[in-house]
Amino acid sequence: MPDASRSVPAVQSLLAANADAYVAGVRADYERVRAQHRDKKGPGPLHTIARARDLGHKTDWQRYVPPAPAKPGITVLKRYPLAELVDYIDWGPFFQAWELSGPYPKILEDAVVGDAARKLFAEAQETLARIVRENLVVANGVLALHPAAQVNGDDIEIYADESRRDVLMTWRNLRQQNHKPEGRANLCLADFVAPKASGVRDWIGAFAVSAGGFDARVAELEARGDDYNAIMLKVLADRLAEAFAERLHEQARREFWGYASDERLGSAELIAERYRGIRPAPGYPACPDHTAKGPLFRLLGAEHNAGMRLTESFAMLPASSVSGFYLSHPESSYFAVGKIGRDQIEDYARRTGLSMAEAEKWLAPNLAYEVETAPL
Repeated sequence: MPDASRSVPAVQSLLAANADAYVAGVRADYERVRAQHRDKKGPGPLHTIARARDLGHKTDWQRYVPPAPAKPGITVLKRYPLAELVDYIDWGPFFQAWELSGPYPKILEDAVVGDAARKLFAEAQETLARIVRENLVVANGVLALHPAAQVNGDDIEIYADESRRDVLMTWRNLRQQNHKPEGRANLCLADFVAPKASGVRDWIGAFAVSAGGFDARVAELEARGDDYNAIMLKVLADRLAEAFAERLHEQARREFWGYASDERLGSAELIAERYRGIRPAPGYPACPDHTAKGPLFRLLGAEHNAGMRLTESFAMLPASSVSGFYLSHPESSYFAVGKIGRDQIEDYARRTGLSMAEAEKWLAPNLAYEVETAPL
C-alpha cells in the first residue's frame, strides 16, 4: 500500500510545469541506486554448475519407495466451501498488509499496536463472517498428481500416465552454486524426485487455487468512496486463497495422494510446515522463474478447470491466487537458490528455449554478475 500512496504525488509532479526537473531528479536517484548496487560486495565464489550438480543432495533411491497416489490425475474443486477454509487462515500476513508489525496472536496484546490490531481484527472477523455467509468470494481450484522423474540433473519430466511415455511438462529448475560448508548440499528441487535412470517410479503434484468473483463488489464499494471495506475484502480474499492452498495440500497428503493419511496437525503446526513434503511455487526462492507458471497452468488446464489465467508478465488472475507443485520426499525442504553464475544462466536458457536476454530478465535478482543495460 505505501507504493500506491506514492503514485498521486508522482503523477502531480509529472503534470507540473517543472516536470523536467522531477524527471532529472528521478534519473539521479536511480543512478545513485545503480552505483550502490555496483559497489556492493558480491556473493562470494561460486561453483561451476557442473560442480554444483556433483555436490547436490544425494539419496539412495534403491532404498526408497515413492508413494503412489490414491487418486492420480486431475481433480477439480469448484466453489469450495469457504467455511472449511476459515480455520486455515494465517493471520500474520493480514496484519502486515495493514502495516501492523508483530506475530499473531501476540500482536493483539502489543503495547504499541495492540489497540489498533484488536479493532482491525474484530472488523475483519465481521467481514469474513459475511463473506462466508453470503458467498461473496468464490474459491476454485485444481489438483494434479502425475508420474514424474528427474532428468538431466536439474529437470523434472511429468508424464501423462504410468506408462511414462508421453511427457506433459518438463519442469526446469535451478541449483544453488554458492560455496557451502562441507557436508551441505547445493540444492535443486529436482534432487527430491527419483532419477529416470534409477528405474524408481516417482510421482509429483501440481495445483492452482483462487479466491475471486468479488470484483463487482469492490467496484461498488469504491464507487461509494468506501475504500476501507474494499481493501478489507481484497486482503481477506488473499488470506482465503492462501488458506485454500494450505487446505488442499493437507487433502493431497492425507487423501488424494495419501502418503500421510494419519497426519493430524493443528493450525500452528501447518503454518510452521511440520508436515512431510513441500509445495514450492514459481517466483519463490527455490524456483524463482515466474515463467514456469505457463506450462504449469497448461498442465492443470487451469483456465478451464478453475477459471484462472496468466497475464503476459505471468501474474495470476484472479489476483488472489496461489499455484505450485507438491513434492513428497521426506527429505525435501525449502531453500533459496540465491545468486547464480553466467554458466548456469546459459545452461538454463538452452534448456528452456529462452534467449539469454530473456533468462537474465526473469532471473535478474539471482544474477551474480552485472548485465549491461541501456541508460534511461
